[in-house]
Amino acid sequence: MADHGMRTAVVLGGSMAGLLAARVLAEVYSEVVIVDRDEIQGVRGPRRGVPQGRQIHGLQPAGQRILEELFPGLTEDLAGDGAQIQDTVADGHWYFRGRKLMQSPSDLVTVAASRPLLEYHVRRRVAAFDAVSFLERRDIVGLTTTPDASRVTGVRVRPQEVGSATEEIRADLVVDAMGRGSRTPVWLEELGYPRVQEDRLKVGVGYTTRHYRVPPKDVSDGKAVVVVGSPEQPRGAICARVEGDRIQVTANGMLDDRPAADADGFHAYLLSLAAPPVHQLIRHAEPLDDPVTYRVPVSVRRHYDRMARFPEGFLVTGDSVCAFNPVYAQGMTVAALGAMVLRRCLRSGRPLDPRAFLRDLTRTAVAPSWEANTANDLAFQGVEGRRTWRIRLMQAWGVRIQEAAAVDAEVAHRFIRVLSLVDPGSALLRPSLVWRALRVRRQHGRPPVPRATAPAAGRAER
Repeated sequence: MADHGMRTAVVLGGSMAGLLAARVLAEVYSEVVIVDRDEIQGVRGPRRGVPQGRQIHGLQPAGQRILEELFPGLTEDLAGDGAQIQDTVADGHWYFRGRKLMQSPSDLVTVAASRPLLEYHVRRRVAAFDAVSFLERRDIVGLTTTPDASRVTGVRVRPQEVGSATEEIRADLVVDAMGRGSRTPVWLEELGYPRVQEDRLKVGVGYTTRHYRVPPKDVSDGKAVVVVGSPEQPRGAICARVEGDRIQVTANGMLDDRPAADADGFHAYLLSLAAPPVHQLIRHAEPLDDPVTYRVPVSVRRHYDRMARFPEGFLVTGDSVCAFNPVYAQGMTVAALGAMVLRRCLRSGRPLDPRAFLRDLTRTAVAPSWEANTANDLAFQGVEGRRTWRIRLMQAWGVRIQEAAAVDAEVAHRFIRVLSLVDPGSALLRPSLVWRALRVRRQHGRPPVPRATAPAAGRAER
């Protein structure tokens, strides 16, 4: 490993992307400071700075594998604290276009836990590194740089106590992991850098979560139910058993067809899904709280990788680079992939090059997920965007794969491996899989799309 003269790294943001960045930086830097606006050490519940933390979050199997590599035994720790460890393919009830995918044993592991519980355990593991410390309840004011702004030299923060003075933390490296609210585009412009190019997709996603208690032998046998929205069946939901012997149910909708925040409206929204396990679940379950809503108007991708100039001593990762449509549950896993990109850069034997990191991050983690998610979103006619021939081809082939996965266990397994970010999207074009998918259409024809039990076209009550 190269000696980069690394002394102090400051990570802005203590959620998953920041924690994982701090974990790999602690292998090289003698001091790693995590700055966050909340009190985060020892916190097991939702935080004010993460309003979406009450909603269901998915750690894809690729993310689970990375976390287990970085924190050996983490999966076992989570299970001991009530998280459910399941086979993603065998235990998951997956619905696409109203059709259930075939189930079969696999080597893909899903960790069903609330986001606060997952972050609590990751934060505890990160805090165990001698190099890591936390600076809590600090508002991040801005960066400090050399006179020519070619290098970031630290960060200015302000304690939240009234009348507190701004503090400066000097650092050899600053990492922006502040998420959707990142101010890096503004900071760079203030320093004389060009405005970063952005891709913005107006998806109008809204989702609502409620917790339930169910009988010991509930209708889904305690396994996850995932209903993915499509143009034919635009509403979706995820039901998963989490810690505390609870079922967490999140309904989601596109283009401002948001699940209602009141109990009756939320119940009606779930009944509009073409997924019998969801209907049975809510009939047998006891609500434990009121529904909680959250809205994401746009997905945003920032092309830092295309910038001709970028300051030394500064990196951007996680949702600060690309804030995905949360329906696809890939944000935490892409953050984990980003941490592994950073680890490779630190172990390369070369000085840390921010532009090289950002290019590698884009190529291996951000671009593949953004492309796949965008193709799915643009299948909804109300989503504005350019539908290239490549996107139309991806959409058409995705429909074929989903049809085949409903009757062919091998196709379902391979499809979920791609959804889980374990395999690249190109895996769906392997000749053996193409042949199986085409054979299904020849043998069975195009299956009809099951209809929901209640109309899905109207808007939910607000």
